[in-house]
Amino acid sequence: MSDPGVGSRSGGFDAGSGVLAAARTGRDPVCLRPVATPVLAPRPCPARVPLAPAQERMWHAAQLGRSGDWNVARALRLRGASVDVAALRAALKLLVVRHVPLRTRYPDTEFGPAQQVVDPDDVVLDVAEHGVSEADLAPAVAALAAQPFDLARDLPVRARLFVLGPDDVVLALVVHHISVDGRSMGPLIRDLVTAYSACRAGTCPHWPPLPISYIDYTLWKHEQLGEFTDEWSRATHQLRYWANALAGRPALLDLPVRELPAPPIDPVAGALLPISFDAVTHAGLLRMAQEGRASLFMVLQAAFALTVGAFARSGDVTVATAVSGRDHRLLDDLVGNFSDDVLMRVRLDRAADVGELLEQVRRVALAAYAHPDTPNPRLKRCLPQDAALPLFQATLILQRAQARRATVEPPAAPGLSITEVSTGVVRAKHDLEFGLTDHYDPLGAPAGVDGSFIYPIARFDEATAQQFVARFLAVVGLLAEGYRGPLAALLATTGHPRARGPARRATRVLV
Repeated sequence: MSDPGVGSRSGGFDAGSGVLAAARTGRDPVCLRPVATPVLAPRPCPARVPLAPAQERMWHAAQLGRSGDWNVARALRLRGASVDVAALRAALKLLVVRHVPLRTRYPDTEFGPAQQVVDPDDVVLDVAEHGVSEADLAPAVAALAAQPFDLARDLPVRARLFVLGPDDVVLALVVHHISVDGRSMGPLIRDLVTAYSACRAGTCPHWPPLPISYIDYTLWKHEQLGEFTDEWSRATHQLRYWANALAGRPALLDLPVRELPAPPIDPVAGALLPISFDAVTHAGLLRMAQEGRASLFMVLQAAFALTVGAFARSGDVTVATAVSGRDHRLLDDLVGNFSDDVLMRVRLDRAADVGELLEQVRRVALAAYAHPDTPNPRLKRCLPQDAALPLFQATLILQRAQARRATVEPPAAPGLSITEVSTGVVRAKHDLEFGLTDHYDPLGAPAGVDGSFIYPIARFDEATAQQFVARFLAVVGLLAEGYRGPLAALLATTGHPRARGPARRATRVLV
């Protein structure tokens, strides 16, 4: 979900008011008007380009002084044979010229925020060089990642070269999320290494030309969605769906948060707990998914909703996930922000057993996937809740493991290695967040699921976070072992088992 109406999709609140009125009166939703499907292709660039839907939330967060919350940090370590700092600087310049979002500013205009692409000849990058020790490297990268961008004036990318020795350099790269998403990092790092290899050899990088630009994508997306002021548009249809789906839900989950520490902690400073399931558990979850005509993600999201509901003592929980937004093959190699969050309201109090819950999650998830482009604060204005409250507090993301190497493909230079290293920067923009990856062996058999649980240290202490993870793991384990009974045992908060077999053990494990 993104922030309220901006760009060509802004223009008052008439659409939102109409949606809320329809939700209250129970009138039938307006059907979509048939329109020709727009073609994703290069197109003329207008004088003003609006934000893409996925960018709106980040822009409004920056307006509220939270730009730094959305910084994405990556680090590459170059070791061996004569690291060429000048070639690195030249490679970064070529990278920014190739990928339009890296040289785009986002000023406010009389018609709302816009994308303003900087001409390649005007690109100026600050790539300072600093000598650091191994002990000082992590704090230096963290400090760089914490610096906010002025999206109206700055390019959304900065870099530093941290020199640990004559042949040991770490390139720290920080990009604002408004210009990249998780899947952007693959082509970004690949193109950077290709450019460095070419610059080191004194040649031009041999990149395949990009079929379209992010600006082409933005215009195509807006043509698909239409205007919120048009009651027949897809944008209005999606807004109407969300206003009806979320009406009447609890505005805030009652989670067991800690007392505010003194002095205050950065509200998005996060901590991370690793998590994993073995291949046997993975296989059991896949069996359940197959039995329920669902996906592995839906099974995990059902377990997540159960855990959140038990923690918050609520039978009505809203959880979320991210969708990639790259629903066209021409978007695969682009750097840009295409991803967005979709919400899933799960009524635990309306499911008698695990089977009914999974069926509900399946239906809710499929509906959410079909309505991915509604800006969140615009949606908040359609709901009777304080706009300062988050639309969701808990999110689970599952992605398929890619066959990738720990070491980035090195340039043609004997003795030189380029490795992506952890930055150690953890930002927790939600209360409860799982990022999971499922793995399969070469024959396609389940090989396990791993990932991490991220939480804000200003809201939870480590013991509470560990309790949440333990409960989630217990629920997952029971589902994988075949428990399909009532939800009461999985939601139990007292130590009084009321059933035999898996349900009895569920109560004992989960309390």
